[in-house]
Amino acid sequence: MADDRYYLTPEGLEKVERELHFLRTVRRQEVAQRLHNALAEGGELGEDAEYEDAKNEQAFVEGEIARLEILLSNVTLISEDHPKDRVGLGSWVTLREEGTTFDEEYHIVGEEEADPTQGKISYKSPLGVALMGHKVGERVMVMAPDGEIPFTIVAIG
Repeated sequence: MADDRYYLTPEGLEKVERELHFLRTVRRQEVAQRLHNALAEGGELGEDAEYEDAKNEQAFVEGEIARLEILLSNVTLISEDHPKDRVGLGSWVTLREEGTTFDEEYHIVGEEEADPTQGKISYKSPLGVALMGHKVGERVMVMAPDGEIPFTIVAIG
């Protein structure tokens, strides 16, 4: 891993912890029961599609548990008390694209928590990279597939 730190907000940390708990306590048992049922039905293990599918699901669940355990062992919590004079991890940023009259609001988060449909963008995304370290009133250029898009930072919270 090039960057073995994971940045999460308190809400993101809680979500990851809930997901890990669910995988360990519910999904793991569901898959074990599925494997048990497939074995109880008999037949050649190598030829049983249900058994093979359950084994693949078990591998996925165990892999996801391992991934989340690694993430939690390397997490850095994004402070809710971050400076408001410059864009940084945890900032809420209000932007206006040049040529428009409406504002867009984004929360700068770590990669694991990013969800653009919810207004959460990674600090490593093109928009996140362009915004980091800038102040209210500054103009930033964001590289997009169609070319550069100019934005002005309206507010930082």
